[in-house]
Amino acid sequence: MFDKILIANRGEIALRVVRAAREMGIATVAVHSTADADAMHVRMADESVCIGPPSSTSSYLSVPAIMSACEITGAQAIHPGYGFLSENAQFVQVVEDHGITFIGPTAEHIRIMGDKITAKDTMKALGVPCVPGSDGGVASLDEAKRLGEEMGYPVIIKATAGGGGRGMKVAASAGEMEKAFMTARAEGKAAFGNDEVYIEKYLQKPRHIEIQVFGDGKGKAVHLAERDCSLQRRHQKVFEEAPGPAISAEERAKIGKICADAVAKINYIGAGTIEFLYEDGEFYFIEMNTRLQVEHPVTEGIFGVDLVREQIRVAAGLPMSFTQDDLQINGHAIEVRINAEKLPDFRPCPGRITQYHAPGGLGVRMDSALYDGYSIPPYYDSLIGKLIVHGRDRTEALARLDRALGELIVDGVDTTLPLFHALLQEKDIHTGDYNIHWLEKWLARNLENDPV
Repeated sequence: MFDKILIANRGEIALRVVRAAREMGIATVAVHSTADADAMHVRMADESVCIGPPSSTSSYLSVPAIMSACEITGAQAIHPGYGFLSENAQFVQVVEDHGITFIGPTAEHIRIMGDKITAKDTMKALGVPCVPGSDGGVASLDEAKRLGEEMGYPVIIKATAGGGGRGMKVAASAGEMEKAFMTARAEGKAAFGNDEVYIEKYLQKPRHIEIQVFGDGKGKAVHLAERDCSLQRRHQKVFEEAPGPAISAEERAKIGKICADAVAKINYIGAGTIEFLYEDGEFYFIEMNTRLQVEHPVTEGIFGVDLVREQIRVAAGLPMSFTQDDLQINGHAIEVRINAEKLPDFRPCPGRITQYHAPGGLGVRMDSALYDGYSIPPYYDSLIGKLIVHGRDRTEALARLDRALGELIVDGVDTTLPLFHALLQEKDIHTGDYNIHWLEKWLARNLENDPV
């Protein structure tokens, strides 16, 4: 087992890793920009190293700075959290080349799954169901129009190196294809330095279902059921739950086994998430995230496992501490992502926290790095906390979420808390009758006219 690990991230996820490592008796190193000198993860870690100015390019995305911090502190392994360098194959290769353990998958697996076309081809070969679409990149508008006619509109054009909703455009008809195609290419080039795109059939009312998988790197893997992440705004998740309210036990077992078998065949190591669109009883692969997910706590809630602890264990060469038969679902869990944003336009709202009170009680977990007097810097993602609740069933979990939201206090900045208070008044939320388009439509009807 490692004596010391470095956490190449910030905020609540860095603090999450510090806590898991401390329970395992492992010392931690926090890295931080000058803007994060007073951050909670810096305060809680055993050591800290300043790696640059506020700009993430010069700090959290600086491979030389992070590797220097490892050398200075003698850290034996790096946990990347999520975002930043967590899915950067080049960074992982550098880490491996320096004899330091990367707590996550190999550079090769990150590289394969980081390219949407290669990932889709790989998953097809492994028996994972995929969305009908182009075989590889689409080079010309004429080819795009031909594929649109063959598949039938609507279709979606996606940047092969895309993520976070960027480089994705829908063409509802042949007349919309040129604008969607050119815009997706331009966004892909601007955001990722790659203008290659591919085309898929656009499903009308799908749910976003993701399967949590975990491998030991030696040919063994398990699945930890699914999360329903259908409530999204601009392709960004805001509300996640496990298990999915629309998935049957039979469907869960079938798709779970397909996913676990797939990652076992490629000797995948650590946590990963295989994401699907789900419609009319069918699953369609869209991408694989080769890292810990923001919403991992809902999976931990229904299975009673610590996924970060497990990541560290397998990275150190230890076997997984559970088998598939050990993983039995217990109850229901829900997570809401709380951002420092001003409604109704979701504009980032950094600033000083004048009062912070986290909710508590049975089945309530608050993952946040906030504290009274903390100043949220303007340079990074606006996520400031994740409220996670667990109940014996979905009804109890929703009631617990309502209660916990009422206890949570974040003063000094605007947040998205009012959004969740409003959503819990909606019948569709309580029945689970929603899809990936539901929230956007609800916002258009409600939030723009009444900023909650």
